[in-house]
Amino acid sequence: MKKHLIAALMSTAMLTPMFATSTANAADYVIDTQGAHAFIQFKVSHLGYSFVMGRFNDFSGDFSFDSKDVGKGNIKVNINTTSVDSNHAERDKHLRSADFLNTDKFPQASFKSTSVEDKGEGKFVVNGDFTFNGVTKPIVIDAVMIGEGDDPWGGYRAGFTGTTSFKMKDYGIKMDLGPASANVELELVVEGIKKS
Repeated sequence: MKKHLIAALMSTAMLTPMFATSTANAADYVIDTQGAHAFIQFKVSHLGYSFVMGRFNDFSGDFSFDSKDVGKGNIKVNINTTSVDSNHAERDKHLRSADFLNTDKFPQASFKSTSVEDKGEGKFVVNGDFTFNGVTKPIVIDAVMIGEGDDPWGGYRAGFTGTTSFKMKDYGIKMDLGPASANVELELVVEGIKKS
């Protein structure tokens, strides 16, 4: 009888991992940059005729998330701005200069959330402070949950996309390429691995 009871309990536990996770408090995740399952990409109009697109190859961060109580979530990200990559070596050299990213003086950018607003249907707004080129200002990220669940290696993952934009002059960027090129659009893809 005892053996049957133990077997039944084990079967129930194996069949309900999603339920167990969804009723827990906010879980902590580390952003999966090692497996290259996260991206920070940018897009800037080039004089109103085309776009310069690129990414930051080196960043790290973590977040907390509970799908049952999204407002408890938070996220922190650190970006190595020297890792800027627009697929053009000379342009990247210029982007690192004092005209743009000023990486000799400010090699790091960061984002730290201050609140998360649940908009329903897997959509939410992340408010936070963005530090870039030595300037800290609030920004808003529109985020969408892609999904969460077990991975094939015994871990648990959660993934999101996010978009935001900011004016270069708000962060002390000197180069002025005209009104069409005044804003930077950021697209974020974040996949986190649940910490044990």
